[in-house]
Amino acid sequence: MTRPAPSLPTPTAPSAATGHPAVSAADSAVPTVRVLVVDDHPILATSLAMALDAEDGVQSIGVAPTVAAALEQAAQEQPDVVLLDHRLPDGDGVSAIPGILAAAPATKIVMLTASTADHVIVSAIEAGATGCLSKTRDLAEVVNAIRSAANGDSVLSPEILLRLLPRLQQPASVSRPDALTEREREVLELVAEGLTNRAIGTRLGVSPNTVRNHIANLSGKLGAHSKLEALSIAVREGLLPES
Repeated sequence: MTRPAPSLPTPTAPSAATGHPAVSAADSAVPTVRVLVVDDHPILATSLAMALDAEDGVQSIGVAPTVAAALEQAAQEQPDVVLLDHRLPDGDGVSAIPGILAAAPATKIVMLTASTADHVIVSAIEAGATGCLSKTRDLAEVVNAIRSAANGDSVLSPEILLRLLPRLQQPASVSRPDALTEREREVLELVAEGLTNRAIGTRLGVSPNTVRNHIANLSGKLGAHSKLEALSIAVREGLLPES
């Protein structure tokens, strides 16, 4: 039996703002993760942006080669996720995290680094990053990290998270740690075990969306921008039971 030839989608005109293909009405039904790539190596950054554009549900909205450009584009574009290089010509990526989050509070930041040193990862988490990813990872892992970050999951293996817990000691300004509910403390304890939002939901018998709501609430109470930063503050403030 001869199958009919598949119909090809009609190309869309590039967006005037970003130069990338505009999202059609049909595509808009699927949430698209908008990603800003911050890296000063033009070939690597451009290649990564093009590769992301080829992935379903992911769209590169630009490339920024410096901290200054990253701050400007984050404020203008409000990306869902920023892939942030550790070393940039005009500053350190970690030191840029607070400024990016101030300009785009809902943005999730994933550090891309050639170094897997504990102090780099800890500094990024304490600054508000959702996680860190080695530049040696392949494209599939980068895309999975982007999607995980956009969904509110941490981008850090459970093994690394457990190893780093004793080092998450940044002094924090916690407004009302006693205001955490019992369920929010349960969620924090499961985050400390390295579980994803889906796994936490399964453990507690609730949906991943409910878990995300709990994390958003407890993060707000702790003054954190990500659940890893919330975990860092919780460790510092003694909000978790001693193992």
